[in-house]
Amino acid sequence: MSTTTFRVDGMTCGHCVNAVTEELSALPGVTDVAVELVTGGSSPVTVTSDAAMDADAVAAAVAEAGYAVTPERSLL
Repeated sequence: MSTTTFRVDGMTCGHCVNAVTEELSALPGVTDVAVELVTGGSSPVTVTSDAAMDADAVAAAVAEAGYAVTPERSLL
């Protein structure tokens, strides 16, 4: 099992959470998706899967739902 947390921008309501959850749940190997909605900010989305998730596949699924994965910020 692998658990990875991504941050997603643009979600504002339960419908948003459902759309992202549905798209991510459709990815091969995904066994659970948990979203902590942060209105007006980046919401943490935790994906549990049989193997490590491909970041590009996650970003594409989130984009299909109409949102964007927040890029990791550099301290440099």
